[in-house]
Amino acid sequence: MVELRGQVWPGLQDAHLHLSPMAMRRLGVELTGSRSLDDCLARVRRRAEGLPRTAWIRGRGWYNDDWPDPAFPHRGQLDRAAGGRPAFLVRKDGHSAWVSSAALAIAGIGRETPDPAGGVIDRDSGGDPTGIVREKAVEVIRKVVPEPTDAELDRGLASTLRDLARLGLTSVQSMDRAREFAALQRLREAGRLPIRVTYNLPYADLAAAERMGLRSGWGDAWLRIWGVKAFLDGSLGSRTAEMLDGTGVPVLEQGELVELCRRCAEGHLNVALHAIGDKAVRRALDALEPLAGAWRWWRPRIEHAQCVHPDDWPRFQAAGVIASMQPIHAVSDRELADREWPRVTGNAYAWGALERAGARLAFGSDAPVETADPLAGMDAAVHWRERAEWYPGLSVGHRSALRAYTSGAAYAAGMEKWLGRLRPGYQCDLTVVADGRVTATVVAGRAVFRSRR
Repeated sequence: MVELRGQVWPGLQDAHLHLSPMAMRRLGVELTGSRSLDDCLARVRRRAEGLPRTAWIRGRGWYNDDWPDPAFPHRGQLDRAAGGRPAFLVRKDGHSAWVSSAALAIAGIGRETPDPAGGVIDRDSGGDPTGIVREKAVEVIRKVVPEPTDAELDRGLASTLRDLARLGLTSVQSMDRAREFAALQRLREAGRLPIRVTYNLPYADLAAAERMGLRSGWGDAWLRIWGVKAFLDGSLGSRTAEMLDGTGVPVLEQGELVELCRRCAEGHLNVALHAIGDKAVRRALDALEPLAGAWRWWRPRIEHAQCVHPDDWPRFQAAGVIASMQPIHAVSDRELADREWPRVTGNAYAWGALERAGARLAFGSDAPVETADPLAGMDAAVHWRERAEWYPGLSVGHRSALRAYTSGAAYAAGMEKWLGRLRPGYQCDLTVVADGRVTATVVAGRAVFRSRR
């Protein structure tokens, strides 16, 4: 018998994170929390010490909006810190990268290289690449970066999943590539999954899924497939969120989006559409509305929905679209949102307004963009706006936040009949909280984490 002390909640779930980059952070230079450009460069220099001249330097987490000088950095600065090595450093939001001259050369990017569709290569006044690439241009670089070995990836994922269990999470929904799903299968076969994982495959793999007849819900209680993730726009931080005022970068054009949604509905695969700007959200709703109730388990989702025009709030309920949101983003984004979206921040990160308009909420973290700590996310959803005096009317109550992290997240992945509630017949997944911290995490009746304090 295990005695649990504290409040016993249904097992907390994260409806949107990225296991692959969380694992990869353990294999590269950690730039999260760098206080300035110089701090960031110092970390790169330490990483470069002793590496062969041809070795790649990978990293993630730099965030120029937190630096004293928020200007985007230049490849020349990175060239010196990396000692001329190829370097690929992904920005905190994952929608931009800072790359060295050697990396640009290996990827074949120069003055005459056109911007890829849905992407941007930043250039100086002379037309030369600055070393900043955005959206689809990031993928051009990523394709030439050496991949980790299977063993490295497995170790990184296993360690990441253990960390998530310590945070009180019993189930996560990840947006990753096919290679990461293969690694998760290896962990499942070896009995090394401490928590449940639902996988959403990238749009690029849709054709392969169609050929195999893959459908939402394939798998078991520990590892299963649910939907197809596609990007409609970029992010606020990278200045690529697609807005109704004409700014931003449309990553997926409307005709292709409509066809994607139709194919998924016909193939019984759900969709998870990344849309941050108010125009991208509107385009997603336009594509999804005609498909309402397409099949029994049709659970279309808009991921992030950070800025939604008030006219579109009730359309979520009407179209049966889930608002898959990450309250912790507002804490990090407030100053930037006020600067970049001054006319619409009263409609941004509008969890409460969407809930009152009838939308189903599913909460997550978008880790590693933000912390995966669900208690921090709940505080952001419930209390932070009032403390920050930033549109507190857009908050939700504690019960609503807990529901979005439990039964709401379960519904978003078709698991509401067996996860997300403390009821007979449901899986024994529990999160125990005392004095504002997680003291135990129980999955399938087994304690996968217990605090020693």
